[in-house]
Amino acid sequence: MSLLSVADAQARLLGLACALPLESVPLVDAVGRWAGEDVMALRHQPATDLSAMDGYAIRFDDLPGPWTLIGESAAGQRFAGMVGAGECVRIFTGAALPEGADTILIQEEVAADGATIRLTGDAPDRCGLHVRGRGGDFAQGAVVIAAGEKLTPAHVALAAMAGHGALKVARRVRVALISTGNELVAPGDPVGPDQLPGSNGVMLRALLAGLPCDVVDGGIIRDELPAIEAAIRAVAGVDIIVTTGGASVGDHDLVRPALVAAGAVLDFYKVAMKPGKPLMAGRLGDALVLGLPGNPVSAFATATLFLKPLVAAMAGAAMPLPQMVELPLGQALTPVGQRAEFLRAHWDGRTVTALSTQDSGAVRALAQANALICRPVHDGPVAAGALVGCLLL
Repeated sequence: MSLLSVADAQARLLGLACALPLESVPLVDAVGRWAGEDVMALRHQPATDLSAMDGYAIRFDDLPGPWTLIGESAAGQRFAGMVGAGECVRIFTGAALPEGADTILIQEEVAADGATIRLTGDAPDRCGLHVRGRGGDFAQGAVVIAAGEKLTPAHVALAAMAGHGALKVARRVRVALISTGNELVAPGDPVGPDQLPGSNGVMLRALLAGLPCDVVDGGIIRDELPAIEAAIRAVAGVDIIVTTGGASVGDHDLVRPALVAAGAVLDFYKVAMKPGKPLMAGRLGDALVLGLPGNPVSAFATATLFLKPLVAAMAGAAMPLPQMVELPLGQALTPVGQRAEFLRAHWDGRTVTALSTQDSGAVRALAQANALICRPVHDGPVAAGALVGCLLL
């Protein structure tokens, strides 16, 4: 069976994802999630013409003055009268422009003698100078946030200014994590000579921490077909079932048959990538299943390229895939074979350099990496200084 390309596998996986129902959450709780629908402005911003400076509101046609001061306009407390010929109103930043006025004289350009205001500096060169016009930021009815945009602190400030106190987002994604392997023990437990601490569960949970999802710990399961099948059935009701380990074709790699025995229909199996070739995906009832390799580096790479985008897609992201950046290479790279390679690397702010250790079980090197160099299938040698596609971690 030919291996799927990374791009094709990502497309097929995201094609399995179903939109989750929307819920309304307060603005402060919406940060880090994705807008579930277009957000329309419920008001003009500004709602009226405002002053952008401290100074005096005048009629442009009355230049060069002088003017008679008739009142004051402050933020939240506008001047209620009308500015007539030869008149002005003291005005402060953010205050409503009085009726009749159309321009602001900044205070540094005038001198006050009682109620008489005279121009002493540069006059405004156009009508409307230093005025923030009504609806200049956005108008009522405008789309201020598009569906699928990730909501940042600036977005919720925008939503608040547009008149909203809550936003609709997809409900949180429910993810179950199941680790398999006779050799694994829980982190912190005593480790025998033939055992390993189970690191994938905590690593994947940490990778998902910044996403709007709730994680169910399915535990560490022995390499026994009935036990793995039972563990898969036990987490029914989640949106995504993630397994690590047992995804290859050895005698103890039982996740694939366990998924099939539980009723899963697999969509694809094996991807042309290194590390991470033994990756599988499919559906079990209403849940998606994603089988990741057991080696920690392989699990990290496939979770970065597949699990996180899947969660983001189900949470409503318009652009769920990680975005690559091009960075200059610090040391030359040799050609790539029939699988795309994702090299652990370090970006020092000037160049990105592949780490000397690329073994899929080397967790220390994974911790030292802050980037993945992404090399396409059959990529030729790359010289130092050339730009290479990277994912920043």
